Amino acid sequence: MFFGHGTDNAADEAAALVFHVTELPYEAASYRRKVTQAQRERVEELLRRRIDDRVPLPYLTHEAWFAGLPFYVDERVLIPRSAIAELIERRFAPWVSAARVRNILDMGTGSGCIALAAAKAFPRARVDAVDIDAPALEVADINRRRLRLTRRVRLIESDHFTALSGNSYDIIVSNPPYVGEREMRSLPREYGHEPRLALESGRVGLDSVANILRDAHQFLQPQGLLVVEVGNTERVLARAYPKVPFTWLDFERGGGGVFLLTREQLEKARV
Repeated sequence: MFFGHGTDNAADEAAALVFHVTELPYEAASYRRKVTQAQRERVEELLRRRIDDRVPLPYLTHEAWFAGLPFYVDERVLIPRSAIAELIERRFAPWVSAARVRNILDMGTGSGCIALAAAKAFPRARVDAVDIDAPALEVADINRRRLRLTRRVRLIESDHFTALSGNSYDIIVSNPPYVGEREMRSLPREYGHEPRLALESGRVGLDSVANILRDAHQFLQPQGLLVVEVGNTERVLARAYPKVPFTWLDFERGGGGVFLLTREQLEKARV
């Protein structure tokens, strides 16, 4: 079994399933409650699906946490797990002055986790959440309504920047698909439950990122920031774009493969 969709061990996943089925809070007093036979059977069924079918835990509970917020998830969207959450919690400091941020774009929003967390972190900003996949946007809308952000977060169906003509942003942030063909074939079975469209991006994993690098400068305000996660494709990207001055970010809670560029750097590099 593979652990990497919000937990890193079997004990935490088993506990999460029990608390989910019993609808109890994660606190010491809950351990003194008796589990009914029906609840026991439900837990055992979910455990069977987790072990035999390799269904990731968040798809069983339909809940994932990102930047301190709960999100509904199902197999229409990638399970939130990006290190970008840490950046959002810090309001992208020290790279921008939070007070001047008015417009944010989340490219490839999926569940909406990055867009909605950013809207919470920047209460004076408007956020556009873009995805090419209409079913993914349906999930993002569920989360947008739950978090009461329908006024400030706009959901847009678009192939990258196609539907965004005339818009400009202080921050463009993206966790796009970045898995290459070879890596896709080697992924643990758990990843097979996630939408392939949200994972695979061409032969070496750079198709979506290349689109973003090529066009992002046209949609950024002066001194605007582009922040993109590319995960294990970091080295491939650096080799493909040797003249681009990527700033690779570090995270206290782990994770990596996230770069930062300014509009001016993108323009100068002529990607």
